[in-house]
Amino acid sequence: MKELLKATEERMDKTINALVREYGTVRAGRANPSVLDRIQVEYYGVPTPIQQMAAVSVPEPRTLQIQPWDASTLKAIEKAIQASDLGINPQNDGRVIRLNFPPLTEERRREIVRDVHKMAEESKVAVRGIRRDAIEKLKAMKKNGDITEDDLADGEKKTQTLTDRFCKEIGDLAAQKESEILEI
Repeated sequence: MKELLKATEERMDKTINALVREYGTVRAGRANPSVLDRIQVEYYGVPTPIQQMAAVSVPEPRTLQIQPWDASTLKAIEKAIQASDLGINPQNDGRVIRLNFPPLTEERRREIVRDVHKMAEESKVAVRGIRRDAIEKLKAMKKNGDITEDDLADGEKKTQTLTDRFCKEIGDLAAQKESEILEI
């Protein structure tokens, strides 16, 4: 039973880590290199992340600078950024690409906050699904005679405690991201 609870906790932890990575790609008005994480560039026929092709820096709070190691990839990187859902037009000066992030409007901030809450709710649903799977496995163990009725009740209680802890952590992350978006 301990292995099951440990595996359940690890799966819930992976859900939190996925949410943190997803929040990193949310454009909050500031220049953040992680907004480029999901953008792939065709490089010799292979989709390649920008970070593997170029140095990405933040010279100013609202500017990202992308300096490719191979100057011939400038056009491909520019094209990939334009085709992405980033919504920012890259400025190519022949050596580097600059992305200037405009200040967010109040309406756009509210939209982003709604998206943040939607991501948090999806993560909570995932955690609850993991809880359901764990409880089903505990009931199967009880049915097979591997654990007693008391062990089953104890396991369900511990699984619920884990679920509550991770759901609270997701709520805290969402609140933190919301305040970051609204305070800019």
